[in-house]
Amino acid sequence: MIIMNLLLPPLANWHIINKIIPYYLSLYMNNTYICRVINIKHLIMKELDPKAMAEIERLELQDRYIRFDWAVKRLLRQKANFGVLDGFLTVMLREEVRILEILESEGNQESADDKFNRVDIKAKNSKDEIIIVEIQNTREVHYLERILYGVAKAITEHISLGKGYQNVKKIYSISILYFDLGVGTDYIYHGQNHFTGLHTGDRLRINTRDRDAVITRLPAEIFPEYILIRVNEFDKVAMTPLDEWIEYLKDGTIRPDTTAPGLREAREKLKYYSMSSSERHAYDEHLNAIMIQNDVLDTAKWEGRIEGKAEGLAEGKAEGLAEGEAKLRQTAANMKRMGISTTDIADCTGLPAEEIEKL
Repeated sequence: MIIMNLLLPPLANWHIINKIIPYYLSLYMNNTYICRVINIKHLIMKELDPKAMAEIERLELQDRYIRFDWAVKRLLRQKANFGVLDGFLTVMLREEVRILEILESEGNQESADDKFNRVDIKAKNSKDEIIIVEIQNTREVHYLERILYGVAKAITEHISLGKGYQNVKKIYSISILYFDLGVGTDYIYHGQNHFTGLHTGDRLRINTRDRDAVITRLPAEIFPEYILIRVNEFDKVAMTPLDEWIEYLKDGTIRPDTTAPGLREAREKLKYYSMSSSERHAYDEHLNAIMIQNDVLDTAKWEGRIEGKAEGLAEGKAEGLAEGEAKLRQTAANMKRMGISTTDIADCTGLPAEEIEKL
């Protein structure tokens, strides 16, 4: 028999139940009561009527937010939701960004594997610059080479044949990565082009024409910029708008009192419960696909390590045997030169008499 004479809070405070149940489980872990309950939530909900169960489910889902990759694919391309994207880019680029339009990109088209692999969005801001945001869920060996190609392609796509090079657009490439890219201690990296004096260490500035005026610019203002966000490396308490965004990208959590640009809008626009049941089903399938893909990759890596160890042991054993036999033959040759009989050498080394005679 399971004893449930606990003073549980109202249904509207189900999150409190989720916190206190583990406490009671730990108290009774050595008894035969609660320790046998696998899913305490479903046990309680069994005793409730359907309306109460639906209310509990609704309250649980109201603070659950959609993953950013799904939002980019389905929601943030709509002009009514540009505020979320504006805020994200404002925080990442450390200047106010306003998106004017979403441009055609590879990620705009549906494909069989985009549900778990790669999602991207290409946008033009109010300064006529191109911003590429890419979310990569799975490992890619030549990832840096690919984003370099993507940036080069964007540059050539947005300058018409015959136009002057002053029309080359500034490109920003922002990568949100859910795999371990390289070795580093930070969770966000920024790359820019600078021309630095070999002897003086100064940074070269370029004189260029803007309308009828000559202005001085840094090459970094012309060349593409890259931002790599290693989401899995974030493990700190969010103290800044940047941290809050990374926290959302990693855990899907948004603080109720957030003031971070874009996240206030995300709290309203990206609620899981605001989707229809069919949309929620599609979203849940998307999450399942990501988990399955990651599990497949992890399993492949684990099997590769096991096979590598087995091969290493086999190779090491074979090399050790070969090395040992070579030493035995060398010892036998030395003993033979010392005038020791073949029989005695065979007894000491275990080598056949015929092989000793050939040494």
